[in-house]
Amino acid sequence: QVQLVESGGGLVQAGGSLRLSCAASGSTFNIKTMAWYRQAPGQTRELVATITKTGITNYADSVKGRFTISTDNVKNTVYLQMNSLKPEDTAVYYCKCMTYYSNYWGQGTQVTVSS
Repeated sequence: QVQLVESGGGLVQAGGSLRLSCAASGSTFNIKTMAWYRQAPGQTRELVATITKTGITNYADSVKGRFTISTDNVKNTVYLQMNSLKPEDTAVYYCKCMTYYSNYWGQGTQVTVSS
């Protein structure tokens, strides 16, 4: 019902920036909340940021002040602007879409921050 395609990952030096994108297609009118998660090798999946359809945002303490989640409702796309990146931000980042009925996951995009 909803398909998510992520892009924008890559390799960046510590202190640099990346912008992740997650484009939603399908029954996007049912989307209520979108979120970004990340998972490093051998680690649990961590909630990074959420944003509601009305623009209410929340952030994990580890990224607060450095990352910004936003949406373009016309393009049905959620973004994660990541600034002041640290090596500990290295992970696979996943986009998640929550509708009133189901949850959907993107394929993941690798973010690697070198020191």
